[in-house]
Amino acid sequence: MLTRRAVFGAPALLLAQKTAPERLNVLFVASDDLNNSLGCYGHPLVKTPNIDKLARSGVRFDRAYCQFPLCGPSRTSLLSGLRPDTTTILANQIAIRDRVPDVVTLPQLFRNNGWRSVRAGKMYHMDVPAGVGTNNFDDEQSWDLAVSPKGAEQRTAGDRKTLGKGWQVISFAGDGKDQADDRATELALETIDKTAGQPWFIGLGYLRPHLPGVAPSRFFDLYPLDKIPAPYNPANDRDDIPRASEIAINTRANDMGMNETERREAIRAYYACISYMDWQLGRVLDHLDKTNQRRKTAVVFWGDHGWHLGEHHRWHKRSLFEESARAPLIVSAPGMRGNGKASKALVEFVDIYPTVAELGGLRAPDRLEGQSMTPLLHNPSRRWKKAAFTQMYTPEEKIVGRAVVTDRHRYIRWDGPYPGEELFDHATDPREFTNLSADPKHAALKARMAAILDAGWRAARPD
Repeated sequence: MLTRRAVFGAPALLLAQKTAPERLNVLFVASDDLNNSLGCYGHPLVKTPNIDKLARSGVRFDRAYCQFPLCGPSRTSLLSGLRPDTTTILANQIAIRDRVPDVVTLPQLFRNNGWRSVRAGKMYHMDVPAGVGTNNFDDEQSWDLAVSPKGAEQRTAGDRKTLGKGWQVISFAGDGKDQADDRATELALETIDKTAGQPWFIGLGYLRPHLPGVAPSRFFDLYPLDKIPAPYNPANDRDDIPRASEIAINTRANDMGMNETERREAIRAYYACISYMDWQLGRVLDHLDKTNQRRKTAVVFWGDHGWHLGEHHRWHKRSLFEESARAPLIVSAPGMRGNGKASKALVEFVDIYPTVAELGGLRAPDRLEGQSMTPLLHNPSRRWKKAAFTQMYTPEEKIVGRAVVTDRHRYIRWDGPYPGEELFDHATDPREFTNLSADPKHAALKARMAAILDAGWRAARPD
């Protein structure tokens, strides 16, 4: 027999069940070594129709900065919501729980709260190409299922070239069923189809455009070599760059020994790999539409850091220049009033964790060191952070580099055996060719920027 409490409680329970908000799926997409060479970011040549379409359905962040321009430290920071000084992971080849054993990662938070958490491809650090297909630095607690697909990579059969001192390029016929990115796409499609009765969190990690430059020949055909401009650098560009900055870039300086034609071929291959990755992502986004799941899925697309394509004669990450520290970030979630717009707010990759947690209706851990960007998803033009921070460390030479960027300026300080400073005015020098740090006319500006760097990220948060 029903009690009075049960009789009056039952309708309330049924009402709660009917009105409870539907839990969002999360498609969390990483592209390895991707800079902002995308159509939606205004690139005049690169063809990325699927990423461009995603940007039109979400908020494109034009000034998103990684916390460390190297795969392992950057991804660890992003997935933990903690800055590199807190994780103490300042190099590759380190698993997250070796340094932060009690961390609750972003995918783990969703897994702990009832989402099916699946990794398809590279999400934490993975050596590319040597470590493709391995789980060496993954985090078991983050996933219900984790798959590192094997791929042909540098063994791919096709038209191959080695440019300069080791930039390998391979174009091949077909769509690349032997490539890890294709297999990661297939696993994502399978997860979407087979996960029923619960929401899912898919960490979809694409390897491209990371070297080697492997892509189907039809994507190379999009970029005739005679249409690729060679990188431009002033003759005296490197005269005012501190020695620490030159050492930190490692073996990827001095144009890697490439002549002008090879430099253009390297850029062409990078663009081809971006378009190939875009095509793979398009397969997943199209499937979400076909299965009517796009309406209940938040899609977050990011590159783990930037990448130099000949700027300052560099072909790598591992620098504190804009091309290395800034990376693409697009958040497309149902119901956000800012969807279809761009934001010029300074945001950081540590902000991604609390943002995605909030989109999922979950309480993020109190120790996070980022700030939810949800207000920007509703109003992309609102006032936001005063500064964003990126750092570098070279364990061999014990060189420490720290950079702060504001709306207009970038300041870099190098400590260790080769101390130095850099100061750039993006209003007059957006490509950072002229280091103003030694100019007495800019002494006051340098002091203000140094004070912002020393005050740190807490002081830069919005009022």
